[in-house]
Amino acid sequence: MTTAAPYLSVNNVEVIYDHVILVLKGVSLQVPQGKIVALLGANGAGKSTTLKTISTLLRGERGDVTKGEVQFKGERIDQLTPNELVRRGLSQVMEGRHCFGHLTIEENLLTGAYTRSTSRSELKASLEKVYHYFPRLRERRSSQAGYTSGGEQQMCAIGRALMAKPSMILLDEPSMGIAPQIVEEIFGIVKDLNSKENVSFLLAEQNTSIALRYADFGYILENGRVVMEGAAADLSCNEDVKEFYLGVSGAGRKSFRDMKFYRRRKRWLA
Repeated sequence: MTTAAPYLSVNNVEVIYDHVILVLKGVSLQVPQGKIVALLGANGAGKSTTLKTISTLLRGERGDVTKGEVQFKGERIDQLTPNELVRRGLSQVMEGRHCFGHLTIEENLLTGAYTRSTSRSELKASLEKVYHYFPRLRERRSSQAGYTSGGEQQMCAIGRALMAKPSMILLDEPSMGIAPQIVEEIFGIVKDLNSKENVSFLLAEQNTSIALRYADFGYILENGRVVMEGAAADLSCNEDVKEFYLGVSGAGRKSFRDMKFYRRRKRWLA
């Protein structure tokens, strides 16, 4: 994918739920430092499971990694707890935002700094940085999160992750249930965070068009396997990607398995 050493590396990971349901089938991907990588695919393809595998949140959903490993900054992390990962600089923004509805926006943001041992002045500086990137949150800082819009809650969830001072954020379906103009605003802020703060992003997204516009590289998942990968610009121009997501084929929706550009990854057969 790139000559840069991977900041995050997922190597041939297999995941089973309830000791029975095989969800991920040899998934491998890399995220270089300072890059935005998009994980694309239809609903149920395994995108969220891949992110939860990295952040070790699977255990709470009766999921187990039965094969492979995950490395971050050159160290294996799939045996660590989620709070240990946050301390190491890796945070996840969950699908559905999961803000504390009874807390104000600012109180939600402050919960993101729970793992940090920091002074009051440092905490205030972190809050100011979040408000700099998300000025809407400054305006709503005293409002209960449960009474804010979906876009404002998504901004709050990303801001809360930033309060932990991560070097990498896993972002799950940031466009879900949000007005298109707000989605553009959020992705623009993600790009700013990437370029100005050097925060790396792995984002799972069904909105292929916007994800590939802001990402550097992309992976496409189907039925728990990576079926295509490439530079974002190349994927966005690929005719099979267009057909698969836009549904323009007269023969109906196709699987990448039926397309001439489909390439089975050798490691699946190992």
